[in-house]
Amino acid sequence: MRIDAHQHFWRYDADQYAWIDDSMRALRRDFMPDEAAREMARAGFDAGVAVQVRQTLEETRWFLSLADANRTIAAVVGWVDLQADDVRAQIEQFADHPKLVGIRHIVQSEPDDRFLMRPAFHRGIAALREFGLAYDILIYHHQLPVAAEFVARFDEQPFVLDHLAKPPIRLREIDQWARDLHRLSRFPNVMAKLSGLVTEADRNTWTLEHIRPYLDLAFNCFGSNRLMIGSDWPVCTVAADYTATMGPVTDYVSRLSRDERQAVLGGNAQKFWKLKSVVVS
Repeated sequence: MRIDAHQHFWRYDADQYAWIDDSMRALRRDFMPDEAAREMARAGFDAGVAVQVRQTLEETRWFLSLADANRTIAAVVGWVDLQADDVRAQIEQFADHPKLVGIRHIVQSEPDDRFLMRPAFHRGIAALREFGLAYDILIYHHQLPVAAEFVARFDEQPFVLDHLAKPPIRLREIDQWARDLHRLSRFPNVMAKLSGLVTEADRNTWTLEHIRPYLDLAFNCFGSNRLMIGSDWPVCTVAADYTATMGPVTDYVSRLSRDERQAVLGGNAQKFWKLKSVVVS
């Protein structure tokens, strides 16, 4: 089974999605699971993982209802306030839902570069382990050193790095990102998503050759057993359609063994999030 490890859904509202600026005006509309399902089918993918966009409990609840109604949503990475005193009570609202597999916070937008090291945030991460939930690390590449420091505190907590920490593909810079990614990859409880890369390249002129060096480094750091393909749909559509977005990774893994290819294109996601019990073929 092929699984897209990173998708988003929303009913567009200008106030709720103020981050969608004029350069992304094509995203100023609704994006829902039925449209994602059509795109996945055309590209040969069976299901996707819905990842939070808004930092509200309401959205987590809505995503889980979408997952109940759409078999192509294999799992949900939601949001709770990990710094809140009542974080356990917040998690308990959703913990019994079989498709809730993880939590994410939009750390990339926090003005504090050391946000991941806040004691209150650490208490929230400790609570995730109690409920068997993974944590998605959403950061920019300059935040990788703090991410490594953060992960070192939680050797039994499953983590997944979103978008390879958004490497500076557009600038064709790689050396510092490569060193920092390698440091984070030394922690065996960290997976990484090969997602969001076309939007980190030049959106109008990117080619596979622009992205390939970053894929080379990702496979060198994590290996095929700790990487998962993701689209970052619909955000990716500002740079490419769904099939073209998945193309750099599907093309890259075509040279690998059958087992390695299957792992990156779905097997690792199934194993990491234990999706066999929730995906309906």
